[in-house]
Amino acid sequence: MEEEPVAPDTATRRSKRTRAEVRQADFTRTDRIEDELEDEREESSDEFQQPRPKAKRNRPNEGASTSAAASRKANLSLIDVIKGDGKEIPEVVKKWVEHYERNQKSTMADLLTMLFEACGAKHSILEENIEETDVDDVVVALVNMAKRGEVEDYQSSKRGFKNFKGNLVYFWDNLVSECQNGPLFDQSLFDRCLDYIIALSCTPPRSYRQIASLMGLQLVTSFINVAKILGPQRETTQRQLDAEKKKNIEGPRVESLTKRLSMTHEKITTLEEMMRKIFTGLFVHRYRDIDPDIRMSCIESLGVWVLSYPSLFLQDLYLKYLGWTLNDKSSGVRKISVLALQNLYEVDVNVPSLNLFTQRFYRRMLELADDIDISVSVCAIGLVKQLLRHELVPDEELGSFYDLLIDDPPEVRRAIGALVHDHLIAQKFNNSQSHSTGSDSDSPEVHINRMLKILKEFSADPILSSYVIDDIWDYMGAMKDWKCIIRMLLADNPSAELDDVDATNLLRLFFSSVRKAVGERIVPATDNRNPHHTKAQKDMFENSKRDITVAMMKTYPQLLRKFMPDKDKVAPLVGIIPHMNLELYSLKRQEQNFRAVLKLMREAFFKHGEKDNLRACVKAIKFCSSESQGELQDFAQNQMKDLEDDLVAKLKSAMKDVMNGGDEYSLLVNLKRLHELQLLHKVPLDSLYQDLVHILKSFRNIDDEVVSFSLLNMFLHVSWCLHSILSSETVSETSLSSLLGKRDALLEELDYFLRSSFQLHSDSRSKTQLAYWACGILADTWCLFKRAKFSMTKLEILGYSPDVTVIEKYWRMCEKLLDVSDDAEDEEDEENREYTEETNADTVMFALAKLVATDTVAKEHLAPEVISHLGKYGASVTEIVNHLITVLKKKGDISNILLEALKRAYQRYLATISSGDDETSSKQFQECKSLAARLSGPYVGAARNKYKAEILNIVREGINFAFSEAPKQLSFLDGAMMPFVSKLPPSDILDIMKGVERRIENVKTDEDPSGWRAYYTFLDTLREKYLKNEAAKADGKEGTTVRRRGRPRKQQTLQGKRLFDDQTSSEDEDPISGSDQDVGAEDKEEEDELLIHSLRASSKLRSLAKSQTRTVDSSLAAEDLATPKTSGASS
Repeated sequence: MEEEPVAPDTATRRSKRTRAEVRQADFTRTDRIEDELEDEREESSDEFQQPRPKAKRNRPNEGASTSAAASRKANLSLIDVIKGDGKEIPEVVKKWVEHYERNQKSTMADLLTMLFEACGAKHSILEENIEETDVDDVVVALVNMAKRGEVEDYQSSKRGFKNFKGNLVYFWDNLVSECQNGPLFDQSLFDRCLDYIIALSCTPPRSYRQIASLMGLQLVTSFINVAKILGPQRETTQRQLDAEKKKNIEGPRVESLTKRLSMTHEKITTLEEMMRKIFTGLFVHRYRDIDPDIRMSCIESLGVWVLSYPSLFLQDLYLKYLGWTLNDKSSGVRKISVLALQNLYEVDVNVPSLNLFTQRFYRRMLELADDIDISVSVCAIGLVKQLLRHELVPDEELGSFYDLLIDDPPEVRRAIGALVHDHLIAQKFNNSQSHSTGSDSDSPEVHINRMLKILKEFSADPILSSYVIDDIWDYMGAMKDWKCIIRMLLADNPSAELDDVDATNLLRLFFSSVRKAVGERIVPATDNRNPHHTKAQKDMFENSKRDITVAMMKTYPQLLRKFMPDKDKVAPLVGIIPHMNLELYSLKRQEQNFRAVLKLMREAFFKHGEKDNLRACVKAIKFCSSESQGELQDFAQNQMKDLEDDLVAKLKSAMKDVMNGGDEYSLLVNLKRLHELQLLHKVPLDSLYQDLVHILKSFRNIDDEVVSFSLLNMFLHVSWCLHSILSSETVSETSLSSLLGKRDALLEELDYFLRSSFQLHSDSRSKTQLAYWACGILADTWCLFKRAKFSMTKLEILGYSPDVTVIEKYWRMCEKLLDVSDDAEDEEDEENREYTEETNADTVMFALAKLVATDTVAKEHLAPEVISHLGKYGASVTEIVNHLITVLKKKGDISNILLEALKRAYQRYLATISSGDDETSSKQFQECKSLAARLSGPYVGAARNKYKAEILNIVREGINFAFSEAPKQLSFLDGAMMPFVSKLPPSDILDIMKGVERRIENVKTDEDPSGWRAYYTFLDTLREKYLKNEAAKADGKEGTTVRRRGRPRKQQTLQGKRLFDDQTSSEDEDPISGSDQDVGAEDKEEEDELLIHSLRASSKLRSLAKSQTRTVDSSLAAEDLATPKTSGASS
């Protein structure tokens, strides 16, 4: 027997009741008006809120209050009970049923009245007219009430209606349960209720459809609950009857069982007929209702019906609706449909009946895994897991499905990770595989090998591998089996030894899993917020560190010796050290292994020259020298000192080789090592610093990469020296003079590269990379020694401020770098790719923005140039400039800066005009207009009033600039000023328009009509905007409702998908979701309204034009009106 689902007051078999004598008037509906109800509720509330001590002293009053409350409770109508807290519903329903058995018409009238009132309509039926009243007449009357606005909205969020829907559903469920021994099958009560519910569910008022659908769907659910009780009774009776018949004895026992079986079967048949009646009369219409909430409730109910009563609903006739709504335009409906199907496939016995449905719709289920709504996508992935569990999806259909492992939404990636683990790694869905306890297929080694097969598809990109590991980590316990991973890495047996790619991937997996185990992120977070960990989580991370250290301390030296020669394996292996608990080396007496690890890491540092390997070794050795204990810490610090000495010695030797004409490779590699070391640790370079300066001065044709890293190391050394001075209590003159000398030497070398002519082309990537480094180093040096930082202090001598000419040279270099094509950056060789993040357009713009934002240079010098390139170099650069504008706005008025930026962009346009390149000039003018639109964009809403003075300043000064060389620069009005003018109120627009007209009172514009065309275009646009605002203002005074204008609504024409070609239904032809019938009328009304606005504006424009006095003749005016609006400058 199927397990009965939990439901509110689920129907149960009841014993015969002892009916008490009840007065008829107690349960009939009274005609109290709403005011009397409110008075009684307030009185009851006042009595309830009496102080408790007073109530105890006055027991007679308490008894009287209780009696009055009981009297009011007895007189409440059914709708009042439903509006309440719902506690009285079972008792009221029980008494109603008892009264129904005595007076059917009266109680029927009460129930129907409640049904109408639940929909919000105050309508009642007299008991004497119950039989004669036509359902259609009543429904028409109710619809007319809705048209007149005489309907109360119970869908609102008012506090009194908070539990209305839940109570209404609870009422009908209790009613069906109470009536299961009689009225439910009398062919009168529920048949009449169903007629009204189905009719109301098909009416235009949305509130009627919502409530009627809610009641109808709940009735089916309640009927199923009763049928599930009767079903086992029928089976039991059938077994008993079969047993009696086997005895071949005819008697009253057989006759009684036969009669009981017939009655039970008849009841079940009656219930199923009522279910079908609701389904065909209500569901097939409302599952495609325009209201997504109604559609959701229909599909949700259908899912419950199929799951709880499969004998009737688990067939393609009903299942097809779940498949069709997988295409619904509402994400909520799609999600409900997916969840309903997921619940069905979870029950194994349902799968054979779902075979044809699966064949028809499984491809759509797979598509939903990449749904635009994340929640739908996650649910669909769970549904696909169920399909895979039953082997209903071919593996070849899942090819693109696994691409979601590297999708953006982390929820989708996690869901796909769970599926990949269950299907490909744990292979839970493979029935042919043995899953007995202790099977080799369930061992951690097997799971890791399967994971390595997946990672091999992403081995070329470590970042994608990290995403895959992050997706599956929570579900794969083998990733946390440190001893198993180490055992696989150290395996010497040829049959078990990993190939090179698998070993690299396993080390990456090991490193990523360690980071995850100690609470680090291995992929970027979407919110960029620091994660908050509870105490329990922190304790878990510490335990993980301990487990990792215990597993690694004895085998770490072996791993380093085995994989040190391979440059791809060093970084992930050495990177584990900072995530270990080094104190355990002393507690476990493993000092010898600790020393061996340090020596091997120092050896790896000098063996490899790649950024990741060097950075990992420096970080690990630095961690050991600061986090280890006692003698081990002394040893680690000595190792760091020896490493510094060896590196300085190697650098000096490499410099001598270069001076003697030797190869530069050794110098370059050791400069890279020094660079990574100085990023975390101060290295004494006093004598070596002068050697670097000498190399740069003496060998101007040295490799650009050597120059880049020489400058980087010089800057880092200067930064460490300044840090030492600032952190010291006393500063000697010697240290100050030494620092000044080093700083000046660095600036001198950087100035040389500023004065050099860089040829930035795609075939000179190293030269471009040197320019990127020089740009960043120079900006950082200026910021480091900003004059304002040291003014009025004892270290004022350290302050530095660049000259304007130097700033101009710096900007020209940055502009060249920003103009480098993206193709040149994409074609860079593999050796330079490791420093791509430090050498791209983002770093150049960041350096410029940093100089302006920190006031290192005067914002009037660089800010206009930087802002004038807004939106020109991609999204990331644009984001940096937008952030700079925000920072500048917080500091004060930036209208002059914005105007100057517009002038710079416009001047670039004028420069292209003089060159005669029409295509380039058109592009530059569009860039100028785009810049103006971007800069004026933030001035919306309240910002218009807040920054009105700034906007006016930009417009007025911009007009002055345009007329400073009229008519040559008049196109600046339309190209740069119009977006700002549109942000002003009509009164200011009128003032600007009058001011612009006064500028040509004594000018003969007819001598150069084409040159002055931009002026008239600007003036006409000003008039249009002014009159448009005035027309809208006048309409507002007349009381005209302003209709929201936007993208026109589209009528959905998605056809319902058929499950079988040979089955036809009138419902199949209807669209899945409709639209309001009055859309066309509304659009027509909106067109008429817009036409009225146009006529009013045109009349005002004509009257205004007549009043204007111009110095040009009528032929010129006619020419201007007939000329299209262009923004070209005069030739």
